[in-house]
Amino acid sequence: MLRSLDIRDMLLIDRLELEFGAGLNVLTGETGAGKSILLDCLGFVLGWRGRADLVRQGAEQGEVTAVFDLPTGHAARIVLAEAGIEVEDDQVILRRINGGDGRKTGYINDRRVSGEVLRRLSERLVELHGQHDDRGLLNARGHRALLDSYAGLDLSGIRRAWAARRDAAQALDDACAAQLAAREEEDFLRHAVQELEDLAPEPGEEADLDTRRRNMQAAERIRDDVMRALGLLGADGAEAAMVESSRWLEGAADQADGRLDAPLAALSRAMVELGEAYQGVEDALSGMDFDPYALEVIEERLFAMRALARKHSVLADDLAGLSDQLRLRLDRLDAGDQQITDLQARADAADQDYRRLAAELAAARRKAAIALDKAVSAELAPLRMERAVFKTEITEMDAGPDGHDNVAFTVATNPGAPSGALDKIASGGELSRFLLALKVCLAKGNDALVLIFDEIDRGVGGATADAVGRRLGRLAEDAQVLVVTHSPQVAAQGACHFRVSKSVSSGMTTSTVSALSQDERVEEIARMLSGDRITQAASDAAISLLQG
Repeated sequence: MLRSLDIRDMLLIDRLELEFGAGLNVLTGETGAGKSILLDCLGFVLGWRGRADLVRQGAEQGEVTAVFDLPTGHAARIVLAEAGIEVEDDQVILRRINGGDGRKTGYINDRRVSGEVLRRLSERLVELHGQHDDRGLLNARGHRALLDSYAGLDLSGIRRAWAARRDAAQALDDACAAQLAAREEEDFLRHAVQELEDLAPEPGEEADLDTRRRNMQAAERIRDDVMRALGLLGADGAEAAMVESSRWLEGAADQADGRLDAPLAALSRAMVELGEAYQGVEDALSGMDFDPYALEVIEERLFAMRALARKHSVLADDLAGLSDQLRLRLDRLDAGDQQITDLQARADAADQDYRRLAAELAAARRKAAIALDKAVSAELAPLRMERAVFKTEITEMDAGPDGHDNVAFTVATNPGAPSGALDKIASGGELSRFLLALKVCLAKGNDALVLIFDEIDRGVGGATADAVGRRLGRLAEDAQVLVVTHSPQVAAQGACHFRVSKSVSSGMTTSTVSALSQDERVEEIARMLSGDRITQAASDAAISLLQG
């Protein structure tokens, strides 16, 4: 509920502090006293777009502060959470400043916010109803939600079904598009997969082949030199010479008095080393033996791998992984028809489920519409509109997450007359009563919003005004209601009564608002009944109205 409103230097108000109560709060005063200024100021702090010249003449800036009680679970907390604003003591404080240069600065709980955040929050805090109401009941785009709320319908099931239907349709579309694209490259895929499978490359194979190829090429270049060296070391070369030399030295050793012993020992050791060298060279030469055809095979495979890698713009070591990827795409292509069949079945099932729930929801809405029409008609009779016809029209529209029903509240002011939108058919006074009757039916048990009625009783009087007042009183049993009124019958129903007055001092016009005591209420209602000259009869009538 709206707890308080603090206004400084706005329009005709220099300083005003108001404390509102629960139930029905009424604001009365003479025409031109400034009752609409309060609504302009409240709309300003709520971020509503309105008149630009709000700062009081002579002031540097104007400021409005509104305090709302915000119990746990209130829908406004969602908006605050999205804006990163914390709520303390179950209260939210809105403050907005209008500079003399026209700049507007808004705050929520002392945190600066944009006008858009204020407007989004206001949608969860306040509803304004009047002859120019375009935010509430006259906005046809909100009629379906109002009917659903009246019927207590839970839309979570159909919203899940809509999401499942949408997701299934998207998956089917994606699969069909992928299948079409795959068909366009089917020949390429089959050729590429066959080419890769024929070659069957393995990770690391390129480096191994390259090493083997280099070794074979090197062996081919040096093998002749190694063979010549082996020949010079063997029985026809160094070995023969050393054996011959040893034989001659051994024959002469007996007559050399031991001088040849050391050379013979060294020669013996050299022959051992020579044998090892010969064996090593022979082994190396044996390792250089290769089949020239094997080199050709290795080169062909190495070149084939590198060519394929260039063709697919990958590394040779990645060819094996590429083969797996292309095979998977080909397998998907081969299995695509079955996948599309399965996805089509899933999409059909999701569509049927959605249609079933939408049909059930449509039936529930039609049933609720009949009940709402009956309830509104019952409210219209005491408002002297018993000949008027209210009807909730339900037509089919494009499917969406909330079903495929378009809901519009229509009226016909006389039997047999054409029906139409509320604001197109009803006159000013009739429209006010239609809105009141409809709101009484829709707002039961809804204490989340502050309901504001701006002269909704205009154009009615007598018993009709009394009926309007009593219905506003009933409405205030479940929600806080603020009413700007000229009707004494309506004013008498208020739990809190405020009088708006205007005065001129030193050439400056100022509006003030005062909370009235019981005696002051009698005087104010008597004034509303008789005018400037308050008679005893008017006072007695005022007391009678207040006593109900």
